[in-house]
Amino acid sequence: MPGMDATNPRTIPALHRLLDQPEAWALCAQHPRAAVAAALRAHLTALRGQGAPFIAEHAFAAAAAALAAAARPGLRRVINATGVVLHTNLGRAPLPQAARDAVAAEAAGYCNLELDLETGRRGHRHAACSALLSELTGAEAALVVNNGAAAMLLALSALAAGGEAVVSRGELVEIGGGFRIPDVIRQGGARLAEVGATNRTRLADYAAAIGPETRLLLRVHQSNFSQIGFTAIVEPRALVALARDRGLLSVVDLGSGALVDLSGYGLPAEPTMGQAVAQGFDLVVASGDKLLGGPQAGLLLGRAAVVARLAGHPLMRALRCDKLTLAALEATLRLYRDPSGLRQAVPTLDMLAATAAEIGARAVRLLALLPEGMAEIVPGKSLVGGGSLPATELPTCLLALHGPAEALAKRLRLGRPAVMARIAGGRLLLDLRTVAEAELPDLAGALRDAA
Repeated sequence: MPGMDATNPRTIPALHRLLDQPEAWALCAQHPRAAVAAALRAHLTALRGQGAPFIAEHAFAAAAAALAAAARPGLRRVINATGVVLHTNLGRAPLPQAARDAVAAEAAGYCNLELDLETGRRGHRHAACSALLSELTGAEAALVVNNGAAAMLLALSALAAGGEAVVSRGELVEIGGGFRIPDVIRQGGARLAEVGATNRTRLADYAAAIGPETRLLLRVHQSNFSQIGFTAIVEPRALVALARDRGLLSVVDLGSGALVDLSGYGLPAEPTMGQAVAQGFDLVVASGDKLLGGPQAGLLLGRAAVVARLAGHPLMRALRCDKLTLAALEATLRLYRDPSGLRQAVPTLDMLAATAAEIGARAVRLLALLPEGMAEIVPGKSLVGGGSLPATELPTCLLALHGPAEALAKRLRLGRPAVMARIAGGRLLLDLRTVAEAELPDLAGALRDAA
């Protein structure tokens, strides 16, 4: 700038003089003038605090960088090349196309969220999803809340507050983020009654723990760990029968929310919601964004009288879902009416069912888009993630990049689109189980840029 001594910190210009420069005008053409002023002010304040000299070129460059960073959305697209299908940090299940279309349609305007179009009177926002869940599982009634933890909190608050919930010690799990079952029970206003040993719990243990304050018997999915060896758990129908015999409620938290038998996809069998209903549990709790492959949601289904108690609880309004979640969930549930086309329609099921040979062919196609010698294909294992099927490792093919793993990983994370891979044995590995075919060109471009 004319008349400025670039080496004298006392000659730092006033903000209004900077804003009168062509470089500032160019920034104001792209960003609000107030934002440009704030960015330049922050730079000048830093210079004064450091006693550093003012250099006009650096000031405008720093402001441009700050403005660009502020303009970037907090949520950005990420290509998941970790091979973890239900990656919690990356948003878990990618939505089916039908669900994405439904969200777009409902987001564009108004909808009959709580309106009965037939009568013109107020309706129930859960009506469509509840009917589908009942149809697909055999439950008498169902509710939807905003996530699995909320579903469990609502169930305990409505059914066990002021009394005891009996749980096996081997099921007092902690999952990601420090979420612990004992804490949720206390938050729901109930007292925890632990029974059995860590590895073995018998029906007699539950029976001995039942007292005048007992409200329900609770079965909890072990989520992200499994027990092997000298173990024993109570058969579900026996636990349900004990609860009914003693005039108590039986509740099961399935966690992962499977609607179909996964053994048909070459995966270990996982208890389904329909099986839990058939076993007689009064209430079944599950997630919508895990093995179901839908949006984040907590599903509650079971006997109509029990579900009605939940629907009438004051917490229900605080935990209810918005129209976009319900639209995505309804569209996803409708796909389960046609089991023959599920793998093609639900991305989560497609990724879980993919064989190593299928993934290897995808890796070959990606390798053909990269410079020669940049990577090689090696065998490996994928994980399900999200606390689902914790002991399951899925055979896969990995693309191992040549070069400094940490530096490459960081450049990929900061690229556009961002790419998440994994590092093992000092190598950066990309697992294409979780990369869609349509993402291969973008992934190849990101890899070329990073290298």
